[in-house]
Amino acid sequence: MNNSIKSQQQILDKLGIVSLNDMQLQAHDAITNHRDTLIISPTGTGKTLAFLLPVIELLNPELTEVQALILVPSRELAIQIEQVIREMGTGYKANAIYGGRSGTKDKEDLKHTPAMLIGTPGRIADHLRRESFDPSFIKTLILDEFDKSLETGFEKEMKEILSALPNVGRNILTSATFKVAVPEFVGLKDPQLLKFEKKTDSVLQIKTMASDSKNRFLNLEQIIARTNNGNGIIFCNFKDSIEEVSEFLKSRDISHSVFYGGLEQRDRERALIKFRNGTHQLLLATDLAARGIDVPELDFIIHYELPFHKEEFTHRNGRTARMHANGTAYVLHNKKHPLPDYIGESTPLEYGERLKVMPQQKWETLFISGGRKDKISKGDIAGLFFKQGHLEKNELGEIELKQDCAFIAVPFEKAYDLAQRLNNSKIKKRKVRVYRLD
Repeated sequence: MNNSIKSQQQILDKLGIVSLNDMQLQAHDAITNHRDTLIISPTGTGKTLAFLLPVIELLNPELTEVQALILVPSRELAIQIEQVIREMGTGYKANAIYGGRSGTKDKEDLKHTPAMLIGTPGRIADHLRRESFDPSFIKTLILDEFDKSLETGFEKEMKEILSALPNVGRNILTSATFKVAVPEFVGLKDPQLLKFEKKTDSVLQIKTMASDSKNRFLNLEQIIARTNNGNGIIFCNFKDSIEEVSEFLKSRDISHSVFYGGLEQRDRERALIKFRNGTHQLLLATDLAARGIDVPELDFIIHYELPFHKEEFTHRNGRTARMHANGTAYVLHNKKHPLPDYIGESTPLEYGERLKVMPQQKWETLFISGGRKDKISKGDIAGLFFKQGHLEKNELGEIELKQDCAFIAVPFEKAYDLAQRLNNSKIKKRKVRVYRLD
């Protein structure tokens, strides 16, 4: 066996995972022993690792072609899966390609063919038309969050991709939606169905606040003021609503990130980085953030606008009250309209006393102009901030290392001085720029 290829135990040790959960164990068994597997499990239960571990074991280390194709509904999920595979240190090359990313980068990645290719249906279909890679060696197809890809309008591209893969012998489909229909064009034959309800001792409280249109912003502010500076997502239905709410929050000096489909990919990615590392504790987002993105444990979510379907209400709420943590979903609704039946048991809120949001920004994000391709590691970056930045251990926040850059969370009050002091420092004999991320 190729020495660079890691065993499952070595991968789990590297990830710091002591044991797999029940869903992951059953998925491993089903995928290894059956042609088709359908995994239905809530967001945040570890589906990515559940399919990656058995798929990696099925790869041939001697082959230099794409062997496994992972189709995803969004760029964020593609990036997230690529990141997970990198952290696993499998010994196999994996690349994510998606719309909004430069074609030159795709070309570069596909020149040295990855064993695992992750991508959105639009971009993968485009590369198949261009014959950028040979699809005949792909034996395993994963349709991650497949219902979301269909909802997003990718059915035509998915059909095109599936018809271009002549030798697939294993299909794996995942979803977080329990009443989901598998389209006929996927061609599943007697699939193994694994269905997992969320079994936790967490409690989700739903609190509603009636509002008229002129008090909507003020009532939103009152909800935020009572969340004790927790981590939360404010969900809106439209880009216009996000822009309006964002302007209001800025006018109140309430820091936040924004995240929606029309943003440049770079801005979407940086919004999530700042939210993950604690620079911003509020994320203002459309339903793009309801599932399939990597965000921290949430204390609450706010439905600034209610979604159009019950399923999206469930997915949004699934972002809080996860595992053993309780959560709260706040619903801001028009007092002239009755609440939808799907909301179920809830507590009406009325705030007599007006509170001001007291922001407590603990972290700031610094950008570093060097990454993996420069052979820079997280340890190298930590060393720079400890030795030359004179940070204490507890002052070093999360480090996110990318191919060509890195992002590090540092104490808010020290960020400016650190950027001044460390800009143009050397890491691994390479001079790097260090500056605050706007």
